[in-house]
Amino acid sequence: MQEWDLSEEFPIETIKKSAELGFGGLFVSHDYGGLALPRHDGSVIFEALSQGCVTTASYITIHNMVNAMIDTFGTVEQREKYCTDLSSMEKIASYCLTEPGSGSDAAALVTNAKKEGSKYIVNGSKAFISGAGVTDLLVAMVRTGGKGPKGVSALVIDTDTPGYHTERKRRR
Repeated sequence: MQEWDLSEEFPIETIKKSAELGFGGLFVSHDYGGLALPRHDGSVIFEALSQGCVTTASYITIHNMVNAMIDTFGTVEQREKYCTDLSSMEKIASYCLTEPGSGSDAAALVTNAKKEGSKYIVNGSKAFISGAGVTDLLVAMVRTGGKGPKGVSALVIDTDTPGYHTERKRRR
């Protein structure tokens, strides 16, 4: 496992294989292929996984957080579109909060999204995104309203959306 960190390899096939044990949808409802576990059970699982590889366990926690966010707060359409594929890890996801100028302070983020018709146009950049470049979708924290925390929204963004791109991979 350390060789993955040393070689900066993102073990996507190993991560996807963990879905066979239910690790893609630990907190997601049964309706969408999840195990619907309580958070405590998930913490025990992640503690055990981190004994093998902290980096890989951390990514799997991020993927589960995104899947659970969509299952809990998404529309029925979003749950149907994403959660089953995320639970099976047919698709994998990342979470985007950190920004070059504001770090992980959600209230200070500047990436913004303006609604145009039924879509949002997002402008800005994020940093330190685990899985960037290989994930299929993101939940990005963006500013859709005024300053402070009440102006922040979470958007689900498919990585094949025109205009989305990743830049250089940063050394871990």
